Order: sequence, then structure tokens, then C-alpha cells
Amino acid sequence: MNNLAIFASGSGTNAQRIIEYFLSKSGTKVRILLTNRKNAGVIERVKKFDIPVKVFDREDFYGSDNILKILLAENTDWIILAGFLWLVPKNLIENYRGKIVNIHPALLPKFGGKGMYGMNVHEAVIKSGEKESGITIHYVNEEYDSGDAIFQAKTSISLSDTPETLAKKIHELEYEHFPAVLDKLINS
Repeated sequence: MNNLAIFASGSGTNAQRIIEYFLSKSGTKVRILLTNRKNAGVIERVKKFDIPVKVFDREDFYGSDNILKILLAENTDWIILAGFLWLVPKNLIENYRGKIVNIHPALLPKFGGKGMYGMNVHEAVIKSGEKESGITIHYVNEEYDSGDAIFQAKTSISLSDTPETLAKKIHELEYEHFPAVLDKLINS
């Protein structure tokens, strides 16, 4: 059995898709959701799946081993970042090196790094005049968005696209690919 821990900061659409995907698969289970926002939409989304939720603060995450202890107690094999905005601390990277995966809403290495999330990314992509964008599923290391890419999917950008229409295209790619790529990675 592969046990997953999902970290999320926002509404949780990707987290929900991952949970739903693995409900129908044997051998992999989402054991816990961790969030740094007590009012994150993801908390409400996961209630119906009977998955425990742990809300933590900066001190828990960066100043102690509390989160690592939770992950170990849940027998976590993989950490999945699904809209999680904080840089992962060294103690988690060291204990889960090569087992932490993130999704980014652009084709890395372009449009990555601190502050490049959500609409910030789509606005920058549109402003730059890029002809395509997409998603990058990648390993997590000590720096924002710089871990090795596992998978990328692209979409074209038309002259009429806005940051909002591009965001919709990117969400569709995320929903289509993220759970399946995780499944292949984890269970191969």
C-alpha cells in the first residue's frame, strides 16, 4: 500500500480529483490532508471522504518536527503538493527526497519561483506574449519550482485568451493529467 499525504492551501480542486481517482484504485490511499490555512476551501472538499485534516502554522512547519511526526505516524510514502504555496522545509525534503511531487500551472522552467502561483502565473504568461502554456508535474527540492520535471502537457494560447481563459485551460490539463501521472509514478 502506498500512503499519500496531500498538502494544499486553496480551494482544493486538484486534491479532490486525486482523492477521487485513488478511491477506485487498490494499492494507493490518501491518508491525510495538511493545510496552512484554517479557512482553505480544501477542508470542506475532503470532509465527504472521511480523510483527516491537519491545519498547521509556520512554527509547526518550519520551527519543529511536528509535521514530519504526523507524516511518519500516517506511514506516509509520498507527499503531493496540490496548490500548496509554502517552500517545503529541509527536514521534509531530507526524509522524503524523490517522494515529494508538485504541480505547477506553467511550462517550467519558465514562470516559476516564489510568487508565481495561480493568476500571477497566467497574467505573466499572457503579458509575455507566449504562444503556449501548460502544466509541469515535478519533484520538489529545496527551491521553488526547480525540481526535475516528471511530465508536461501543453495548450496553445490564442490572441483572444485572457488570464482567466488561460486558467481554465490549465485547470483542464491539471484535472486530466495530475492523478494519472501520480498513479504511474507511484505504482510503477
